[in-house]
Amino acid sequence: MASRRRRARADDGFARETFTQPRDQARRTARAFLDRWPAAAYMSAVESWRELPGDEIEFTMKRLRSAD
Repeated sequence: MASRRRRARADDGFARETFTQPRDQARRTARAFLDRWPAAAYMSAVESWRELPGDEIEFTMKRLRSAD
């Protein structure tokens, strides 16, 4: 079931990047990502995020691959 979900995600047309950073750096990275690939043109978004010990944030950004 998990492999089917991964395959479906891989074929959905989105490019994804996952980051693990301190909270302040994570905010800057997400903002830079959204500035570089605006949501209106690329459907960019924070797909998921979670807090880790030590005030670190793990998050995944996604955008359409249309320009790749």
